[in-house]
Amino acid sequence: MNTNTDLIQIKGLRDGLLVTLGAGEWGELQNMLFAQIDERSSFFQGARLALDLGDQNLRVAEMSKLRDELSERDISLWAVVSDSPKTVQTAQLLGLATRISKHRIDSSPRKINDDVDSDQAALWLPRTLRSGTRIEHHGHVIVMGDVNPGAEIIAEGSVIIWGRLRGSVHAGATPRRDGSQQNEAAFVCALEMKPTRLQIASEIATMPKGKNVKGPLKISLKDNQFLIEPWHEK
Repeated sequence: MNTNTDLIQIKGLRDGLLVTLGAGEWGELQNMLFAQIDERSSFFQGARLALDLGDQNLRVAEMSKLRDELSERDISLWAVVSDSPKTVQTAQLLGLATRISKHRIDSSPRKINDDVDSDQAALWLPRTLRSGTRIEHHGHVIVMGDVNPGAEIIAEGSVIIWGRLRGSVHAGATPRRDGSQQNEAAFVCALEMKPTRLQIASEIATMPKGKNVKGPLKISLKDNQFLIEPWHEK
């Protein structure tokens, strides 16, 4: 007997989440999907979703209804992949992407922590941080989404953002008795690095302008100087 776990699989993407639906009657699969979303609303809230529908044949009305119901739950449907030419055509008519590059898929979620020391607990935030949100954590912070202007992260460890950093981040915020900061081994990674303010330990970064700030970047401290380098998957 199939369970929800068998029929609905979730993987991380750089741009959000990939949900793969197994074989079955569309109405039943759709109900299972929404039941799982409603049970884990805090996980899915604000997510960008790509759906792998297998060989399901969906008409425009069905896919439009699906997109609207996801939108009501604060979930953005941006891509649909399918083995069905009809479903692919429907998605294209609705302006949805129908291909996902393989390098976007995180098939081994543990890789997110490869650069992170194992002795500090990580806070996983599977959503975009909106203006007015303030996150403080004693370890590392991992965000699956954007950090919008007006949002702030303060972490004693490192900060990894699978999205755009346009808010404020303070990594390595470990106070010493004299009031200074000591965790200079911390770093900040983001797929797009345009912070309103970025600080590591006691040092505040001044972001350079131009082509050298494009693409995924990792920022760290070396000899009290900021090191900006491309952030590549290992």
